[in-house]
Amino acid sequence: MNLITAWFKRTFSDPQVITLTLALLVGFAVLFFFGAMLAPVLASLVIAYLLEGLVSLAEGSGMPRLVAVVIVFLLFIMFVILIIFGVMPLAFQQLTELVQQTPSMLAAGQERLMKLPELYPDLVDSNQITDLINVIKAEMASFAQRVLSLSASSVVGLITILVYFILVPLLVFFFLKDKSIIISWLLQYFPSNRGIVDQVWKDVDVQIANYVRGKFWEITIVGVVSYITFTFFGLNYALLLAVLVGLSVIIPYIGAAVVTVPVLIVAWFQWGWGGAFIYLTIAYFIIQALDGNALVPLLFSEVVNLHPVAIIVSILLFGGLWGFWGVFFAIPLGTLVKAVLTAWPRRPEREAAASS
Repeated sequence: MNLITAWFKRTFSDPQVITLTLALLVGFAVLFFFGAMLAPVLASLVIAYLLEGLVSLAEGSGMPRLVAVVIVFLLFIMFVILIIFGVMPLAFQQLTELVQQTPSMLAAGQERLMKLPELYPDLVDSNQITDLINVIKAEMASFAQRVLSLSASSVVGLITILVYFILVPLLVFFFLKDKSIIISWLLQYFPSNRGIVDQVWKDVDVQIANYVRGKFWEITIVGVVSYITFTFFGLNYALLLAVLVGLSVIIPYIGAAVVTVPVLIVAWFQWGWGGAFIYLTIAYFIIQALDGNALVPLLFSEVVNLHPVAIIVSILLFGGLWGFWGVFFAIPLGTLVKAVLTAWPRRPEREAAASS
């Protein structure tokens, strides 16, 4: 008990540590208790971080910030319109076609599965195949019920989407336009001596900005390359599957493993075990390998490296706390924890040992 008391007195006798601790506690409390209500603000901050790079680039070329903000904002609006009226209708159309074709795909899959006991009598029997088919049918029925329950709340979802379409663009514009004013307003509530807080903020600010922009380009590049590959092979529902593959990079490791299942299932139902299935599978895994071994190191070279265990723990922890945004920001939040631990005052003998 004396050790804990001594550590507490030694650590929190520093006003900078108290400031950092209070800032972290207030920030996490606001996100935990008001995260759902502040979702449009969080989304706007993500988009503003994404667009700030373009604004800074335009400013560097001599353009006034307001002009740069207006031009970048208009480009952003055009991009959103392209996604909403160009990509999303086609993706929803393919999703509808996939749902309509699901019963026939299940029937074909059942027919193929029932042939396995004849081909491999020593490995599987008809009872095992029957049990597997019953489980699949039960899961599909449960999934259909969940879809119906979601459609029942479609009115509320539509209102939420309309609110996002109105509020988010406005918030993005003002976050970009009044960036310095907003930051100055926030800093007035901090003491003038903010050594540790400033150190953590500089590290995390760079990491989050680079991560958001890098993740956007990773989603875009992986999605476009996947769509071109799927279209080249003539895979059904190419756009829908490419969108899923692109979005899967939001969740490191886990996303790629999960999205592989629908891609291979659709390819198997379309071609069976033929050469087209094998070639598409090889091409798909080449895309995943290039993403992990070439694209990610290129886009995230300036992001602090975290151990894979730390990344997975961050995804589970922050995803459980804040859902989608927690998963999206798992790596930056893990980086925040690492930055805090790095800046946190240590005992002099430990610092000497670490430096030697």
